Amino acid sequence: MLFEKAIESNEDSRPLSERLNIDDYTIDSSYTGPIMKVREPEQLSEDSIKKLSIEKKNNNDKDLPNKEPLEYVDEAFVNELAIWFKDQKKLPARYVYVLLLQIIKLLKELPSLVDIDISEGSKLIICGDVHGQYYDLLNIFKLAGNPSPTNGFLFNGDFVDRGSFSVETVILLFSYKLLYPNSFFLNRGNHESISMNKFYGFEGEVLAKFGSSTNGKQIFELFTEAFNCLPVSHVVKNQIYVVHGGLYSEDVTEEKNGVTLDMIRKIDRFKQPGDSGLLAESLWSDPQALPGRSPNRRGVAIQFGPDVTEQFLKLNNLKMIVRSHEQKDNGYEIAHDGKCVTVFSAPNYCDEMGNLGAFMEVSPDLSIKYTTFAAVEHPPVKSMAYANMNSFY
Repeated sequence: MLFEKAIESNEDSRPLSERLNIDDYTIDSSYTGPIMKVREPEQLSEDSIKKLSIEKKNNNDKDLPNKEPLEYVDEAFVNELAIWFKDQKKLPARYVYVLLLQIIKLLKELPSLVDIDISEGSKLIICGDVHGQYYDLLNIFKLAGNPSPTNGFLFNGDFVDRGSFSVETVILLFSYKLLYPNSFFLNRGNHESISMNKFYGFEGEVLAKFGSSTNGKQIFELFTEAFNCLPVSHVVKNQIYVVHGGLYSEDVTEEKNGVTLDMIRKIDRFKQPGDSGLLAESLWSDPQALPGRSPNRRGVAIQFGPDVTEQFLKLNNLKMIVRSHEQKDNGYEIAHDGKCVTVFSAPNYCDEMGNLGAFMEVSPDLSIKYTTFAAVEHPPVKSMAYANMNSFY
């Protein structure tokens, strides 16, 4: 027993992002793809050296990873990356590690609910599920314009699974977030979770593209860390609540005040969503036509009626809910007297549904324009090609 406890005490329980030594990974000289620029290394001050010494002592003298990578994302890298992936080419593992370490650091600093403003001369494009349909993602940027400080985007979860280009999709989205942290936004969806990723293909795709040994397993672990750090929801100009799934089981009664935005801000999101609570309901709930609430047909969270929507909006001084999570034939659906909009951005979902995709453009005055689009051709890799059909997660 003492021996087992001694072994356990020597195990490093820190997340991989805090243990990984990026200098263990290099770029092969044969690589001809997009190149990340490199910052000049900064000289460590005496205070920084002292801080590292204290951290090492607090971690039982375990080796700390080297300081953060010096590479960084610029516009040229992201533009070349989009084309590189379009040509079905891969990034070196080091670059994937760098991007994931940097996105984890950035996302950790965000609140669970992020406020978005739209300044004059700018706009915000809200997109729903893209589910690894990389070539349709490129088409969205073709139709709506590439992301920029004045052409903002909010992707409302479910970046991965089902579609067989999930790796390319999420890496490009993360790269844009690093490039434009103040105008490119990402919400978590129910498919940004281990159980979904193991069954619906993302884990299998990562292992297929980066190897089933060390690199593939570590990269999947870092993706999981990043997904755990994604915000739960965004509020646009204090008026539009954007969340992947929907609303909540808690109602306004004499004993309870209902779910407020402050409660959403305080959600502990740095974990798997689970099957109940505000985090799970944010990612899994669906609207219904009838008043009130019902058990969700998915087996997780609830279905909520127009009265529930009205009550939530009134309580929080909001005008509209925008959510995703459900395929719609026309790419979007306006429900609950115009106060609950579903946006779904994966056309011909799973290569067989025949639906359109859609995105919505929000102007500074909160006027809204919807754009629908059909699927584009993609390389002959079927949807769900990497799914684990023997798993029951």
